[in-house]
Amino acid sequence: MTTVKEIQAAIQSLSSDKFAYLREWIIELDWEQWDKEIEADSCSVKLDCLIDEALA
Repeated sequence: MTTVKEIQAAIQSLSSDKFAYLREWIIELDWEQWDKEIEADSCSVKLDCLIDEALA
């Protein structure tokens, strides 16, 4: 299994173009995960207090 230190070393060895591509990919992945969390929270009661507050 690859360790975090190995991943960090691999990232540091990337060219500027490949690093930019990786950065954009990670940002997009982060947004996708955030969207999934928000969707899951909206399907549960976690956001109901915010809805009630906004409607008040």
